[in-house]
Amino acid sequence: MSATVTTPVIDPTLADTDEGEHDRFSHYVRKSDIMRANIEGVPAVALCGKKWIPNRDPDRYPVCPTCKEIYDALKAAGR
Repeated sequence: MSATVTTPVIDPTLADTDEGEHDRFSHYVRKSDIMRANIEGVPAVALCGKKWIPNRDPDRYPVCPTCKEIYDALKAAGR
């Protein structure tokens, strides 16, 4: 008779923030891109160029300085 060895399977979980610098910020994205990302699961593209699937509460993070700079420039240009 042989012994059965069982090992637990541990599901890896993602940390609340990834190591990337862009992951520590909230980003400016078009509303239509946010909706599309939430419905279709496709990545959104921020003003700074970051591509990701939004799934975290943006109020928990500071605004990306690059996105803010671009947004302010667009706003000053009347766009």
